[in-house]
Parts: sequence; structure tokens; C-alpha cells
Amino acid sequence: MTQKPLRVALFEPRIPPNTGNIARTCAAFGLPLDLIEPLGFSLEDRYLKRAGLDYWPHVDLTIHKDVDAFFDSLAQTSRVIGCSRRGGVPLQAMQFERGDVLLFGREDTGLSEATRSRCNQITTISMPCSAGSDGQGGVRSLNLSVACAIVSHQAGTQLQLW
Repeated sequence: MTQKPLRVALFEPRIPPNTGNIARTCAAFGLPLDLIEPLGFSLEDRYLKRAGLDYWPHVDLTIHKDVDAFFDSLAQTSRVIGCSRRGGVPLQAMQFERGDVLLFGREDTGLSEATRSRCNQITTISMPCSAGSDGQGGVRSLNLSVACAIVSHQAGTQLQLW
């Protein structure tokens, strides 16, 4: 795989509109998008296409048959930055590097422990009104497409990509 300054990867995405919105974000920021199968939908899904509007031709899209194929495709110098709602370096303190791949987990389960362990670093978006460890008293997580836009913009700004 050709190394780009920054990439976005989705681990087994499940919800077509989220993936379509993320594709639109990638098109807007000029970031390649990697989808790791199995997907929870068909790439022909009308909701996926609707969310991505007519921007799909502007998306540098790669599909990987599984997480092993994804990791095998990466340049040796690429770091995989797992994006998770827990246990990571706060996004505002994260030091991004050119060649980083921003890896986001499934909407329902996030990144599996096995996949997290393969990441070079984990980052977390600070949420001052987040739920407690019991899932009560606040927001449990951000929508995947929103989280992807926040992290992508922060990383790209820090790397002076725009």
C-alpha cells in the first residue's frame, strides 16, 4: 500500500450511513479510507450511497478481507492509532506522525482486544459529560462518523495537511 500522510480505517463497520458519512469526510479531507471485512452491509446499500452522496468517486477506497490482511498491507513505517472511547491518550495530547492510520472500531463493540493490542497507540476523545463505568449518568460514546471527523480533523491540523 502506498503510504499517505494520514489514512482512516474502519474495523468491521456495521451501519451503512456511518460509513457513508465517513467516506464523505475522507473525500473532504483527502484521506484514503480502508474498510476491514466483514462489513455489516453491502457496498451497494442505498443508505451507504445516500450518506456518501455523489462523493464516492472522490474516495480512495481499499477493502481488506480481514484484519490480518489490513495489517499486512501497511507500510512498515505506518503507525496504527486505535481510536477508542476508553483507555487512550487524550486526543488533545496525542502526537500524530505522517503515515499514521486512524483505526476505528465497530459501532456496537468498538475495537476488539486482539485488534487494540496490535495498535501502536490508542487515543480517546475527551467527553466531559461521559457516562460512568456502569454506562449511566451521561453519554456512553460519540457516533462513529462524528468521532472519525473529530480525530481526522485534529490529526490533519496537527500534521499541517490543510
